[in-house]
Order: sequence, then structure tokens, then C-alpha cells
Amino acid sequence: QVRLAESGGRLVRTGDSLRLSCVAIGPIFNISPVAWFRQLPGQEREFVAAIGRSPGPTTYADSVKGRFTISRDKSKDTVYLQMNSLKPEDTAVYYCASGYYYSNLRESYQYWGQGTQVTVSS
Repeated sequence: QVRLAESGGRLVRTGDSLRLSCVAIGPIFNISPVAWFRQLPGQEREFVAAIGRSPGPTTYADSVKGRFTISRDKSKDTVYLQMNSLKPEDTAVYYCASGYYYSNLRESYQYWGQGTQVTVSS
């Protein structure tokens, strides 16, 4: 079973940058699609970004396109989400997930982390 752990979330100001990390324990992580989702209380979990099997393609939600970048460091078993030009609307709990299919759908991912809180002040 793959275990994931997100880190890097904190309180930042509008326009700041932040990099989230997702560390995995499991041999399939480096060759599996990985995605980032985010969620507010009472809301459904929404897609943010995904990366396919290395060296695979990447895709982003329209709301973060041009500001966020997903990347992978195989040597560290880590996937990153670089977030630039942050807005208050980006405030959420961010989750990383891995699965069998490169997709923007929650159902495509089997393993999830516990989440890390990102708060962007005005």
C-alpha cells in the first residue's frame, strides 16, 4: 500500500509563492500518475494539477494555469506543486494523490495524503 504525506502549507499573502511537497512510501510512486486536489469545508474536492508517468505530460485546472507547476523528483520520491501569484481564492486544504490513470477525476486515484492547509490573506 502506498502512503503519501503532504507538507509546505502555511499562511501567506496575496501575490506570494509557496511550494508544496508530497512524499511517498512505496515502489510504484515514481512510475504512477500523481495529482494535486484542493478542498474547502463543505465543498467537494476539486482538481488542481496532474502529472503522468515519468517523463509524462502535465495538466492544470483553468483557475491555476500559468501560476502553478507540478513536477517530480524521482531521487527523493517526491512530487512538488510550485504555486506562484497566490490569491485568496487559492485558500484550501491541498491533497496529493496517486493512481493508475492520468486524469483530472477524483475516481482515478487510489491513494491520498492527509492534506496540508494553505491560507492566502488579502
